[in-house]
Amino acid sequence: MKLRYLTVLSALAFLLFSCGNNLPEEQNVPETHELLTVAMQDYTMSTEYPASIQGNQDIKIIPRVEGYLQGVYVKEGDAVKAGQLLFRIDDATYRAAVESANANVQMMTAALNRAQLEYDGKKTLRQQEIVSDFELSLAESDLNVAKANLAAAKAALTSARNDLSYTEIRSPSDGVVGRIPYRKGDLVGPTIQDGLTVVADNGQMRVFFSMTENTVMQYLAEYPSLADAISHFPELQLQLSNGLVYEQTGHVESISGVVDERTGAVSVCARFDNPNGMLLSGGTGKVILPTSLHNAIVIPQEATYDIQDKVYVVKVVEGKAVASMIQVESATDGKSYVVTDGLKAGEVIIAKGAGFVREGTKINFAN
Repeated sequence: MKLRYLTVLSALAFLLFSCGNNLPEEQNVPETHELLTVAMQDYTMSTEYPASIQGNQDIKIIPRVEGYLQGVYVKEGDAVKAGQLLFRIDDATYRAAVESANANVQMMTAALNRAQLEYDGKKTLRQQEIVSDFELSLAESDLNVAKANLAAAKAALTSARNDLSYTEIRSPSDGVVGRIPYRKGDLVGPTIQDGLTVVADNGQMRVFFSMTENTVMQYLAEYPSLADAISHFPELQLQLSNGLVYEQTGHVESISGVVDERTGAVSVCARFDNPNGMLLSGGTGKVILPTSLHNAIVIPQEATYDIQDKVYVVKVVEGKAVASMIQVESATDGKSYVVTDGLKAGEVIIAKGAGFVREGTKINFAN
């Protein structure tokens, strides 16, 4: 109902402008209004872009060996350090494998020693021409086989020890523990798709947002290279999903060299420090990008009125009201417009209540 009332008022205002010049002179009484002289100024306006927040690294924790989960040593949301124990898998089978592999190494070591003695003896006998070259060659071959068997046994022992070590699952980096879908006693292994959890490195956060190709090209046009343009991007602010502005500012880290064919947008990655863990990986927000305008014309929104999505001001020309359409961009303070066309420095406009001033009305300055 309120919208319809405002629309009717706007339409009446437009009719008043159209008919004002036809009023009898005695009815065209001078009116007193607050006036504004248009001037150029430097102005910083901000543009908001929807953004997604990700940790510097989101590492999926997947077991490298299979077994029953014996211990869970962290909770969801815990801050962990690199190397900290997260989970333990039942290691009885893997300890037995290490012992078996170790015993095999000892057997192969003994076999190698025996083969070495056989070879050394045959070599001495060959020098005395008691045995043939063939017998010496057989002894040498047995020695080489023994060496190979020992090497294989040692490799098996190393593999068994590795498997045993994999039963202790430790954090690969500092970060925050994500959801833990498995509990003690569950059978887990390398084939689980979702992993035991995710450790998100949240010391620094990557914030992704998209800018139009034209906007990006405007930035790039001012600098000789992409790297130079990125280094000159202004500091960014981040508005969180709760409406609060994050205390740390960020900077643009990279700009994609590919334009999305579907949207005509370019992906931009910014980086924000997260010392207190206030930013959560997977969260959303808005990136606020400030833009400095030089010699801009900025007027209060209350000095304008709208008719059919067109914005008008009332200029004072030779002491009379003259309606004039202008082109504007909304400033982020919600109270101002940046005028891109239709006004010049030095022109005088009515500062308040322009929509209720008749076209051609004589205007006096407010005291």
